[in-house]
Amino acid sequence: MTVRLTPEAEADLREIRGWYLERGASLAAEFVDSVAATLAQIERHPESFAVAHRALRRALLRQFPYCIFYLVESEGPVVVGCFHARRSPSAWQLRAGA
Repeated sequence: MTVRLTPEAEADLREIRGWYLERGASLAAEFVDSVAATLAQIERHPESFAVAHRALRRALLRQFPYCIFYLVESEGPVVVGCFHARRSPSAWQLRAGA
């Protein structure tokens, strides 16, 4: 199963990467690596991460205070967003239509 990202999720990741890039190229590269590793885990074991709300699952990034929120669909996992871990749940719940 291939992980798919919604346009909103892609925009989230670009924005966060840009924020880290302003603080240093190596930090932005570490963020990208962390996202790639987490997406690979989701792809291999989509149901191994905790359900955050209804069918929406949450995968925490290593070394960064962000979570990847996704749904497991018949065609594979669909990432709906990447949000700061301390952000209000209403933001990611709305994104998933919850």
